Amino acid sequence: MAMNPVRLEEARTGPYRVASLRLAEDTDPVSGTVAWDPARSLWNGGMMLAAVLLGPLYFSWGAGAVFTGLLALTMCTGHSVGFHRRLIHRTFQCSKLLERVLVWSGTLVGMQGPFWVIRSHDIRDWAQRQPDCHPFLKHARGLWWDGIWNLHCRLQLTRAPGFDPGPGIGDDPFYRFLQRTWMLQQLPLALVLFMVGGLPWVVWGVFVRVTAGVTMHWFVGYWCHTRGPQNWLVDDGAVQAHNVPWAAIPSMGESWHNNHHAFPASARHGLYPGELDIGFAFLKLLERLGWVWNIQTPDVLPRRSGITAVRPGAAAVNG
Repeated sequence: MAMNPVRLEEARTGPYRVASLRLAEDTDPVSGTVAWDPARSLWNGGMMLAAVLLGPLYFSWGAGAVFTGLLALTMCTGHSVGFHRRLIHRTFQCSKLLERVLVWSGTLVGMQGPFWVIRSHDIRDWAQRQPDCHPFLKHARGLWWDGIWNLHCRLQLTRAPGFDPGPGIGDDPFYRFLQRTWMLQQLPLALVLFMVGGLPWVVWGVFVRVTAGVTMHWFVGYWCHTRGPQNWLVDDGAVQAHNVPWAAIPSMGESWHNNHHAFPASARHGLYPGELDIGFAFLKLLERLGWVWNIQTPDVLPRRSGITAVRPGAAAVNG
């Protein structure tokens, strides 16, 4: 299948590019096979089994507080801000030290290492902008099958894009270390939790938290690509994203996903009144402290072409 030439050019250049992918005219988002991913499957399955079996036995109010606090901290600072808004989309500037701290926090979520997260995100982002893409990439097989695919399998495209996260990321020795040791990053945290709160804190601070964070990320992503209100449509896109208001708090604002598909270079996802975006609020706090700068939002970005407003008043934010 030939790529849409307009979408190919957009993905290659400008603020809305898919930065880590190297695309050619014959790169194909449709043809491919889904295969079992042993490492991630055993990791996700093992964490879930431990959470289900040990969670009820070792619950305490202190363990529950550790679970809630660490889940919120890693999902906000790590996944939402560190991985998504900084490493993938480069929507703000910060020091290298702060970037590494945020990326380490994202690795603690337990989903995978930084390179895997970037590549998986960017392939899905690029493919969904095309006129068609593989069912794996558009959540086309229903809730339960989609969960099995995304938590236990990987997609092998026949003519996949090249992957190069670029200078400052792909050649960063710390990120290479995190990619090699992403599972082991739970061990120092588990040791600290055990020393302070014993086995209950380890069970709820590691096993239950990782299971909740990884499963929630997939579940919210599934809903964001299948149903919910919309402000925008991406012209000729195989997948049209949706906003999922009930998930705004647990996702740290990531569930305003229809807005994000329209303006992927924006650090702010909750663009309209009433759209709570905790990740963006955290960024604004860091800005006030002088730790981040040049935060990108639609009002300072070039006008985005190739999108159509479908809600009255939505178009006012586009340039």
